[in-house]
Amino acid sequence: MHTRKVWVFFYGSFINLEVLAEGGLIPEQVEVARLWGYDIRIQPLANLIPSPRHCVYGIACRASPIDLASLYGQSWVDTYWPEAVLVECESGGIRPALCYISPERPVEAATDDYIDRIANSAREYGFPGWYRERIELFRHGPLLEGEPV
Repeated sequence: MHTRKVWVFFYGSFINLEVLAEGGLIPEQVEVARLWGYDIRIQPLANLIPSPRHCVYGIACRASPIDLASLYGQSWVDTYWPEAVLVECESGGIRPALCYISPERPVEAATDDYIDRIANSAREYGFPGWYRERIELFRHGPLLEGEPV
């Protein structure tokens, strides 16, 4: 049976292919991409907030509805909901994709292990240095409203 797949943009620990595999998704193809109009927060999990001044780096890959139900059915990410976005792929062009964002997340410090999963993958994918530094800021605790970014 053929299952239709859609493009999905991942930006947090799901950019780590081992974490994706633990959730049941092994993508056939992965593209580095960025999403304009959002900023990342890691407190304690990665989430996006609207921001006209920022962009978020991540990966785009194809997944089936079954893959996504399995991935986002895990208890630690069950408050994330899909939103339609347009991502700019490193290979060129704009791609429509789903992006999972949580409307509300608790504000707590992230663990170093969680940040490592994102930071190490960001380095492997060749995300810009300024963006990798941004990820590392969250080792010092959550960013508070109004803090410089």
